[in-house]
Amino acid sequence: MVAGEASGDLLASHLIDALKQRLPEARFFGIGGPKMQAAGFQALFPAEKLAVRGYAEVLRHYREITGIRRKLLARLLADPPHVFIGVDAPDFNLDLERRLKRAGIPAIHYVSPSIWAWRGGRIHAIAKSVSHMLALFPFEEAIYRRHDIPVSYVGHPLADAIPLDVNQPAARERLNLPLDQTIFALLPGSRQSELHYMADIFIKTARRLYERFPQARFLVPLATRETRDLFELALYRQNALDLPITRLFGHAQEAMAAADGVLVASGTATLEAALLRKPMVIAYRMSPWSWRIMRRMKYQPWVGLPNILSQRFVVPEFLQDDATPEKLAQALGNLVEDRDSCQRIAAVFADLHQQLRQNSAERAAEAIVSCLQGQPA
Repeated sequence: MVAGEASGDLLASHLIDALKQRLPEARFFGIGGPKMQAAGFQALFPAEKLAVRGYAEVLRHYREITGIRRKLLARLLADPPHVFIGVDAPDFNLDLERRLKRAGIPAIHYVSPSIWAWRGGRIHAIAKSVSHMLALFPFEEAIYRRHDIPVSYVGHPLADAIPLDVNQPAARERLNLPLDQTIFALLPGSRQSELHYMADIFIKTARRLYERFPQARFLVPLATRETRDLFELALYRQNALDLPITRLFGHAQEAMAAADGVLVASGTATLEAALLRKPMVIAYRMSPWSWRIMRRMKYQPWVGLPNILSQRFVVPEFLQDDATPEKLAQALGNLVEDRDSCQRIAAVFADLHQQLRQNSAERAAEAIVSCLQGQPA
C-alpha cells in the first residue's frame, strides 16, 4: 500500500482494519503514515515524503520522490505482493501501478483522481495502470464504466466515521472550551508546502476576525510535527503570539465540530467540515507557476469538494491572489453571523452526508477480496 498524506493515511487505516476482518493473516507494508502504522502497517518510507502539491513543489523534490518509487518498485518486483493498493497520490501511484500491473500484480487504486475536475486525459493512463478503481463519489462510477475500467463505488469513509448528528457542546467539552464563546477552526493544510503558502495568510485572517470578534478563540489542528513547527514560525513572523490561538496535534474533526465557522485549505478537510455541517470559507494558494498551469487545465468553476459535489457554490472559495486576509475574514465573519445561511448550508451538507454514507471500508475490502479471488467485484 502507498498513501501519501494525512487524508490517505486515514482512509487506508480504515481499509486495513476492514481487510483484517476478512484476511486475518494478511501483512500490509509500503508507504504510510501514523494511522496506518497504528493499524499494523509496516512503513518502509514515511508518507510525509510524498506530501507535496503543485508542479513547482514536486520538481523541487523530484529526485527524492522518484528515488523512493524506484526502490519500492524494485522491492515489490523482487518479492511480489498478492495485491498493490495505491491510496490517492495519483502522480506517484499510477506510474508504480502501471509497472506492477504489467508484471502481473493486481493494482487497485483507492480514490479516483479528479479527472472530472481537471486533466481528464489521465483516464487513458489510468486504464493502463489500474486493475480496479475504488471510487468515493457516486458520479465517478459512470466515468470509468464508459472507458471499460473495472470500478466499484464504495462511498466515502469520512461519511461513515462522522456521526449524522454533530454534538458541538460535547466537542467543546472534550477540548475544554467554553460553550458561549465564538470559536473559529483554521486548517491551513496537511502538507508542508501548503503551510509555506497559507500559514501567514491564515494568521493574518485570524487577526482581522479577532478585531471583529474580540471574544473569539482560534483552533489550529496540525497533522505533523513539521507542519506544527512551520505554523509556529509563521506566528513569530507575524508577531501574533498575543492572539488566542490553540495549536492542536491532530484533532481536526474535534476542532471543526467545536467551531462556529471554519477557514480551510482546499482538500479533504473541506469534506470533513461539510459532513460536520459547518459554515466554511475555502482558500488555496500555491506557487504562481503551478497556479497558471492548473487554472488552464480545470474544467469546473469549483475547487472545494462540498461545492463540486453540490454542483454549485454552497460556500465561498478564494483562490490564489483572491485569497487575501481581508476577503477571508469578511466572508467567514459574515457567514457566522448569518444564522439563516448557516441553516441552509447545514441542510445541504446533511443531504450530502446521506449520499456518501455507504459503509465504505467494508465495501472497499469486499471489492479487493473479490479481485484477489478473481471474481467480479
